Amino acid sequence: MAGSPNSNLRGFNHAVQTLLKQPSQFLPHLTIPTFTHLPENLGPHLIKTSNQKHNPEKSPRTPTIRALVLDKDNTLCPPKTTTFPPQILNKLALLRESPTSPFQQSKNPHGILIVSNRAGSHPTFDHEVQALESQLSHLSIPVFRLPAGAEKKPFCGDEVVQWFKDRGVIQSPNEIAVVGDRLGTDVGEEGKPERNVLEKMEVWIERFLREKKGCVAPLPKGWEE
Repeated sequence: MAGSPNSNLRGFNHAVQTLLKQPSQFLPHLTIPTFTHLPENLGPHLIKTSNQKHNPEKSPRTPTIRALVLDKDNTLCPPKTTTFPPQILNKLALLRESPTSPFQQSKNPHGILIVSNRAGSHPTFDHEVQALESQLSHLSIPVFRLPAGAEKKPFCGDEVVQWFKDRGVIQSPNEIAVVGDRLGTDVGEEGKPERNVLEKMEVWIERFLREKKGCVAPLPKGWEE
């Protein structure tokens, strides 16, 4: 909500409405245990699960992912901190330095962006932005600053897409992969505290939609053929 540093009631309401009206939109295209398990070449992995269910006789086009949007809390850092576990920093370094990575720093300098509902979303968290960017300066991974008048995730999609377009990274949104946010929650480190009731409910809903209802994540426009 405008003026509130860490309130996202509208985002919660949006999630509930999506679950009721378009439940397949609630599902991720890929589930991994932690960020360290993220494949370097994401395209084939994103369509593997949905390929057979969308059209068994016709394979969708393998998407080319040119940009990564990374959540902070429970994906890169423990919640409400700016502490990167060593294995997370190593993974980020591999994505930026590997010669085969589509996000290699020399070839795609603006290909990775941290988008958080804390850091970069409100002046209250400016110290978090500085802490994160100082640790990642050698990898050129910035934190997205929410423009004035824009709303937090999931309502700042247009602004994030424009950020990448302005820097020549992408031509369309279907070239972006978002890592996080939530579903029980995110892709945080193994061995973290037991899930709370809401987080357990998210996991149960996802399993119910997949296993009982046969839902799959819908293919974004441009991934079909």
